[in-house]
Amino acid sequence: MSRHSLLIAMLATLALALSGCQSKTTTTTTTDTPATAAGGHTAVEDARLANFDDLDFNVFSGQKWEELSKSHAENIVVYWPDGHTTTGLAQHIEDLKALFVWMPDLSIKEHPIRIADGDWTACTGVMTGTFSQPMPLPGGGSIPPTNKSVNITMCTIGHWNGDTMDEEHLFWDQKTFMDQLGLGQK
Repeated sequence: MSRHSLLIAMLATLALALSGCQSKTTTTTTTDTPATAAGGHTAVEDARLANFDDLDFNVFSGQKWEELSKSHAENIVVYWPDGHTTTGLAQHIEDLKALFVWMPDLSIKEHPIRIADGDWTACTGVMTGTFSQPMPLPGGGSIPPTNKSVNITMCTIGHWNGDTMDEEHLFWDQKTFMDQLGLGQK
């Protein structure tokens, strides 16, 4: 399978997952990948997927920010669903911490789809939490908690340079997220 065909297959799989289709863990490899492990990935790809599982299930969900460097490069560039981009691990940690201020039980406990191909990984996850604390606004003030819960499919596509990601693309349906929080426009 060519790299172009593989990319199209990966994007189609992610599109189905993000549209709400249920799927079992999916893995994709190319026939020209050297030394594939039992799961169909190279040992490096398997290690990156394991690192990514630890990132979401343990580090992110447990707010263990001092361990984020196990998966993120110091100069990581992160593309967020709302369109903003950050550079650097310190800023990424601050952005992640800000989510937990108003949703302290935020977590990701599963990756229904896990794809690895060379220096790229893509994982979907189910992000859950409850808007139980005031949400600070830029420039002061806050939005009072709605005590509504979110249960939303998200996706992270990461580019790896060695053992850490130097680029991370985060995707989720921002409108659905806001609607579930009780903040969407009716």
